[in-house]
Amino acid sequence: MEVLGYLAAVLIGLSLGLTGSGGSILTVPILVYLMRLSPVISTAYSLFVVGLTSMVGSVSFYRRGLVNFKTAVLFGAPSLLTVFLTRLYIVPAIPEHVVTLLGLQVTKDMLLMVVFAILMVAASFSMIRKSNYHSATTTGEATENNYLLVLLQGAGVGFVSGLVGAGGGFLIIPALVLFTGLDMKMAVGTSLFIIAANSLLGFVGDIFNYDINWVFLLTFSTISVLGIFIGSALSTRIRGEKLKRGFGWFVLAMGVYILIQETIL
Repeated sequence: MEVLGYLAAVLIGLSLGLTGSGGSILTVPILVYLMRLSPVISTAYSLFVVGLTSMVGSVSFYRRGLVNFKTAVLFGAPSLLTVFLTRLYIVPAIPEHVVTLLGLQVTKDMLLMVVFAILMVAASFSMIRKSNYHSATTTGEATENNYLLVLLQGAGVGFVSGLVGAGGGFLIIPALVLFTGLDMKMAVGTSLFIIAANSLLGFVGDIFNYDINWVFLLTFSTISVLGIFIGSALSTRIRGEKLKRGFGWFVLAMGVYILIQETIL
């Protein structure tokens, strides 16, 4: 199973290189079901993998001038704070036995996986449907009326990212388009930069709480990064939007499988 896990790591970067998003949603399931790690440590490792992969992916967007740093700071500041605090204080504070519902014992691991599966289902719909976001402005900067919405959205994304170890690109991209006026390409590049900063800072909070297997983590992350270069090379030959919808159906199936696995089987 571990061999399959390492091979699947390529898919994380491959999706990111081809579509600009989506790959991070696979990281936790790969670590849990193929690498046999606990859900808690998997969310921690996922933040590092997602952060490093997104950072490499954002470089090509930066070179093309497709990263808006002013917007990244506005959105990223509350996001960075909440993801760090969530990993440092909230996740460790969740009890091992959360609650018993209708005779079903909800453990910490089960709770994290169910929340992650719900996130996967939500992300899949975002990928399956066509991106019909229309910017609220044409300046590429947040308007005064949208500042609060951007700050709240950033804080919310940070909390979600910290809780389940996913980048949250499917939440960040529409928020940047709708509330700051960025076009899709600029939003994707800026989103990758925010995800990289969020995830890596969130992982810093985990260093204080868990023993990190650096050899495994760096090996897995390196394979994921290689997938970015493969995806970038293929992106000129494959239509990203069509591939993104196909990947969305796969993520939906995975999310439903996890829900069934954790709550019924």
